[in-house]
Amino acid sequence: MDFLIEFGLFFAKALTIVIAIIAVVVVVIAASSKTKHKSGELEVTDLSEQHNEVEEKLNHNLMSKEQLKQHKKQLKQQQKEDKKKGEEQTKPRLFVIDFKGSIDAKEVASLREEVSAVLIAAKPEDEVLVRLESGGGMVHGYGLAASQLKRIKAKGITLTIAVDKVAASGGYMMACIADKIIAAPFSIVGSIGVIAQLPNFNKVLKKNDIDFEQVTAGEFKRTLTMFGENTDEARKKFQSELEETHVLFKEFVQEFRPQLDIAKVATGEHWYGTQAFALELVDEVSTSDDYLMQQFEEKQVIQFKYHTKKKLAEKLSQAASIGVERGVMKIIQSQSWDWTK
Repeated sequence: MDFLIEFGLFFAKALTIVIAIIAVVVVVIAASSKTKHKSGELEVTDLSEQHNEVEEKLNHNLMSKEQLKQHKKQLKQQQKEDKKKGEEQTKPRLFVIDFKGSIDAKEVASLREEVSAVLIAAKPEDEVLVRLESGGGMVHGYGLAASQLKRIKAKGITLTIAVDKVAASGGYMMACIADKIIAAPFSIVGSIGVIAQLPNFNKVLKKNDIDFEQVTAGEFKRTLTMFGENTDEARKKFQSELEETHVLFKEFVQEFRPQLDIAKVATGEHWYGTQAFALELVDEVSTSDDYLMQQFEEKQVIQFKYHTKKKLAEKLSQAASIGVERGVMKIIQSQSWDWTK
């Protein structure tokens, strides 16, 4: 009898836990379904305010009491003069956008929202700084990303692009649109070329007596294939398509950078920042940090960042990925490796 009572209590507790878990899942799914119309949100950060706060904190810690007293007096006087001149209202703004592109340029979904926000807020005297990092990828994806930046230029707003690490291929397609390109000394710039590669498993299939059939309508609906036997005609057509894309790429770059010797730089090669400056692929060798430090004196610097809302499956996948990564790191850290042996 006691056993049955204990088992009943255990079963009740287990059932309660299961019901609680189901309830949480239902609430999460319901919440996500209710907000389907809102795919993300725009985060606005006043970088000038953050800069001033850091500066004031350093002053309080590094200045003597007398120096700090004098500094506060000067600051108060400056604020009074600025208010009298109405400088706070007329100060131009610098809008900062970050773009870190993947191969398929899926980040363009956020970029288009950020650009739209800039176009709503910006005035002709304002400026946009895009901190760009991308090694390029799919033509259509980066073509759309470049078109988003063209929207800024079309409105007559000054566009500056800073490359701290890499802007190659599709990344440079985006960068060349800017009124001014800044590149760090050892950043990678250029790669104005087109590449396509794919494996072919036809010999493997034949070896294992596996047939492959492909049916198309249109002579060149498919050129090279991964599983069929490729022909010289298909290769020739595929090469022709790559050449056509390269021509369009070169024409696009030449339109926005007419000073370039396009035959010299559109070979598919890439260069470091200092070399790119000599070739006129960029206008200045510097980092985005140095550029921002200069702008804080003259402009109000504001960052726009659009966050897309992740689906429940994506959140669970990310959590699992982080958990596995942490587990592996713990295993590695627990080992005593001796590389000298």
